[in-house]
Amino acid sequence: VENTLENSEKATGSRLLGEEPKTKKPVVARIGRFGPMIQIGEVNDEEKPRFASLRSGQNITDITLEEALELFKLPRKLGVIDGTDVSAAIGRFGPYVKVGKTFVSIPKDSGLIPETIELEEAVKLYKDKLEADKNRVILEFPEDESLFVLKGRYGPYIKHGKTNIRIPKGTKPDELNYEDCLTIIKNNPPKNGNRTKRKK
Repeated sequence: VENTLENSEKATGSRLLGEEPKTKKPVVARIGRFGPMIQIGEVNDEEKPRFASLRSGQNITDITLEEALELFKLPRKLGVIDGTDVSAAIGRFGPYVKVGKTFVSIPKDSGLIPETIELEEAVKLYKDKLEADKNRVILEFPEDESLFVLKGRYGPYIKHGKTNIRIPKGTKPDELNYEDCLTIIKNNPPKNGNRTKRKK
């Protein structure tokens, strides 16, 4: 029996860890579409199974039932601010807080984690993000709400919809007008994989 279970786990890439205490549903560690995960319940159950991704450093081969159940304590609802729900969780790109539809990463050096972060701490991260986003905007135009002049990591640039265009050297970004931006966009089409590099 032990041999069968061992070979079966290797073949399917899954381990039965036990049962969820409240529902008595099976808790399984397995490889899913987006990587290692924990599943509670089965596909043919009346209620859909629940899923949680493993955290960094965890492995389906040795994760315990207790550790797996901890993953389902997230997302945590922290409270409400101005009628908007605030929660904390761990996503594909790490821990975050969510205010309404806005996601804010929890900095690694903040000492904060989704399991214990408080509402006030989450709201501060959210407000800091809003302030940072606000400070990125150099110019915006009533003629086109999808056009902005922004501060970027590598200098100022024009954002038009999903297209980013670097501002030519020597140009003062805060003195640009709407027509100037359109001219820069027209003269600097976005790069793509098919475009050949210019010769020096």
